[in-house]
Amino acid sequence: MKRIKVQFPNEKDEQLSGILFMPASRKPHNYAIFVHCFTCSKNLNAVRDIARGLNTQGFGVLTFDFTGLGKSEGTFSENNLSSNTQDLLQAANFLKQNYNSPSLLIGHSFGGAAVLHAAFKLSDISAVATIAAPHDPEHIKHLFDDQLEQIKTDGIAWVEIAGRPFQIQDQFLQDINAIEVDQRLHLLKKPLLVLHSPQDKIVEIENAKLIYESAQHPKSFISLVGADHLLSDPKDAIYAGKVIASWAERYLDSQVDDQIETDHDVVVELNKEDTYTAEIQAGPHRLISDEPQSLGGSELGPTPYEYVAAGLGSCTAMTLFMYARRKNWELESVRVHLIHDKKHIEDSKNEGKIDVFQREIEIIGKLSDEQRERLLQIANKCPVHKTLESSSKIITSLRSLDF
Repeated sequence: MKRIKVQFPNEKDEQLSGILFMPASRKPHNYAIFVHCFTCSKNLNAVRDIARGLNTQGFGVLTFDFTGLGKSEGTFSENNLSSNTQDLLQAANFLKQNYNSPSLLIGHSFGGAAVLHAAFKLSDISAVATIAAPHDPEHIKHLFDDQLEQIKTDGIAWVEIAGRPFQIQDQFLQDINAIEVDQRLHLLKKPLLVLHSPQDKIVEIENAKLIYESAQHPKSFISLVGADHLLSDPKDAIYAGKVIASWAERYLDSQVDDQIETDHDVVVELNKEDTYTAEIQAGPHRLISDEPQSLGGSELGPTPYEYVAAGLGSCTAMTLFMYARRKNWELESVRVHLIHDKKHIEDSKNEGKIDVFQREIEIIGKLSDEQRERLLQIANKCPVHKTLESSSKIITSLRSLDF
């Protein structure tokens, strides 16, 4: 996943700060805009992880800080849903001018209200997804109930949200009061995906029900069981990103060839910000490799050695079925159990460790003992088995960079 820092102006010509998350190919088949929650910033971990889920499916994802938040210029207290919507329109215009028009809008929490508000004004948007979004933007007022009277009396007040002080003006309350939510949802007429956790304690799941019931088809709902409001567990956030990507492909044009240009069989990319989470392109397939948390990784994919073991196991099963089919044997199923380890060796020539793969094979079918024993022998003829047991040679060179 490649991060590109970007800037673009809001309506007042103040610079908004954003990050464009690009897939390894640098050639997204579609662009999405991800709108974060109220008072959050583009640096929220869930933003990165949802973008990663979309990147693995070939999407480019732009996220940005609203006016007065994060590294964006301007005054936060002058914000409201309408101004956030204008920031979103500016973000879409930036993508259109510099890359390609966004086709997918994704909004988290109050950002979900913003994308539902903005979708009408973006003709190129083909699909909309909300995550933990409130049905009514007025829902956000509960975050500063104690200051509502002061805001109405004085026109402005300091409030504390998630442990941080913010100024809220009366115009913010007036703006969200004026939104006719159900009417907008009924007129949306774009495919809508609603994602919500039954365990969300900030925006209750009843909101998802109301959004879903007000919208017209095509509409879908996905339960993010066990997730908290901020999707703080990377596995929940990446899952949400992948689900959105798979759902959206039904409604988007994905004709762009988003493969990394290479004359090799496999390409692996790892960026500094990703620690050990590497993206893999194997032919037309995208995969993720990672390390356990105990080694500093995020456990978002198999380890490199687990991929090696998986290659041995899958090759073993395929080899047995190829042989059984030629013999017309009634082989029903093969299950290969594998453990990789390093063991000490001591002999007259060597002293150190060697890689040892323990392989246990389950063979299911109406087979004689002789047939089972023969299949066990055939397992050793698996091509990957032979590769691992032979002395392989690895030739490494530097690839010239294209700037």
